[in-house]
Amino acid sequence: MSDPLAPLCQPSSDGNEVMLSLPHIRLSGRLWGEADKPLLLALHGWLDNANSFAPLAEHLSEYRLLAIDWPGHGASQHRPGGYPLHWIDYLYDLELLIDAIVRHQPLHGVIGHSLGGIVASAYSAAFAEKAKHWIVIEALAPLFEAPAKSKLRLRRSFDAHQRAAMSQLAPKPVMLDAAVRARHKLTGLDMPWCRLILERNLQLTDGHYYWRSDPRLKLDSPMRLDFDHVSGLMQGHAGKVLVIRGKEGYPLMGYHQTEKVSEAHDTAGEDLCETAASWYQDLTQVTLEGDHHLHMGNSLEVAAAIKAFLA
Repeated sequence: MSDPLAPLCQPSSDGNEVMLSLPHIRLSGRLWGEADKPLLLALHGWLDNANSFAPLAEHLSEYRLLAIDWPGHGASQHRPGGYPLHWIDYLYDLELLIDAIVRHQPLHGVIGHSLGGIVASAYSAAFAEKAKHWIVIEALAPLFEAPAKSKLRLRRSFDAHQRAAMSQLAPKPVMLDAAVRARHKLTGLDMPWCRLILERNLQLTDGHYYWRSDPRLKLDSPMRLDFDHVSGLMQGHAGKVLVIRGKEGYPLMGYHQTEKVSEAHDTAGEDLCETAASWYQDLTQVTLEGDHHLHMGNSLEVAAAIKAFLA
């Protein structure tokens, strides 16, 4: 049969690599599975890329999996201009991406990890009907912070962006093994998974590796929502949602914070987690062995949980 995604996903000569041209930006990605199988869209986390879903794809052979690189990640185009980045920009990317996909093939589900899960949770709160199933891994809702932090965040963000703009130098070659060790030391992610991700965030040119990730990704955004904004967005979430978290994963949505997050809400820890869960009308939660990247290190169990949810 013909491939329904062929008009959207331009194949490359490198295996399952694809390129997607949206009205505002060009995205790269990887596509696993046959054209006649139900389609899942995968959204990676901050400073990761489509390669982070390769282990999971091996155990989801009943489905077709399209994993994209967010703008500035992997082989995707960087956002134009030198302005600060904000996570809300990804909502617009996802809107145009999903609209482009469903013109060619129905979308059976969306899988988001970390940042990708945050974006998927926020987008699906407003547009739950855009996919039959929403799966978020190590995420639950957008991050938030107390409004009193807004002024300091704005100053720090602009200071960091100005320093970065003044210190721009010619790209320097990077040793892949050294980069892998550095990421392993910083995040605790197993070395093979660090290498899998970094091989895509680096580009080999004339025998040397260079970063191709947008350097602005490492700079703080100038604004963050407060609890009332997040609550207003997420309440009454009508989608069918699966949340997967690792036993050794990160606190979801900043639940570890103990400061007063709004005048009307002074709860922390699991109490706040329960409050966030109450925003969803149809929520399934699963906790599995693993850390923040359990979809890589424990891909077999994560895939089994996803397949049970989709079934």
